[in-house]
Formats: sequence, C-alpha cells, structure tokens
Amino acid sequence: MYFLKSILTITLASLLFVGCKEKTADAVSDAATENNTPKVKKEIAAENLQTASFSIEGMTCEIGCAKTIEKELNGLDGVQKATIDFEKKSATISFDKTILKTENISKVVEATGDGKTYKVSNMKS
Repeated sequence: MYFLKSILTITLASLLFVGCKEKTADAVSDAATENNTPKVKKEIAAENLQTASFSIEGMTCEIGCAKTIEKELNGLDGVQKATIDFEKKSATISFDKTILKTENISKVVEATGDGKTYKVSNMKS
C-alpha cells in the first residue's frame, strides 16, 4: 500500500512539474513577443510638428540617466522622436503640438527617476 501511494505521488508530482513548465514557457514566449513588438506611432501632420530643445541638469550617467529619460519621452503619445545628448546635457524632441505642450514635456523629464534629480532649463521651441 505504501509503495502504491509513493508511485502515485511521484507520478502526480511529475505531471504537475511538466505541466507547469510548459505553461511557464508559453508565458515567457508571450511576454517576449509582447515586449519586442514596437509601438506603432501615429503620423504627425507637418503643420502640427514642433521641435523643442532644452538643457537637463542632474544626469550622472549616459546609460542610466540619459537613456531612461529618452525612453520615457519616446514613449509619450505625440512624440515623433526624442534624443538626449549626455555630454552636452541637452535634449531635442520633435512632437505634435496639438497633443503635447513644452510644459508637459519638462514635467515628464523632471518626474523621471525620483522626481527630484533632473531639472529642465533653457526650453526653446
């Protein structure tokens, strides 16, 4: 009787282990596909396209700070392209002026990270 219970327990555990592993692989595959799918941006009409440039104080590294801010800006609706130059501590962003305002852009930059690190100045559009 004990032997039968042991065999049954091992079989059940094996089935659960294999079953869960297959679901996990599918979930990982779905997540990878979802993350690799680029976000489709709407085309911005030429008359609505505006470019702004500004300085960003408080960046301490290119990969952590500059790329994080650039990613945040490029993820906004209405942004065509955002580029951060760590060496010059500057940013250039092309955006749809009917969707975004320069004040909103500076708020997003300053809110990135802990909300106290980055300061936007010399906004020119």
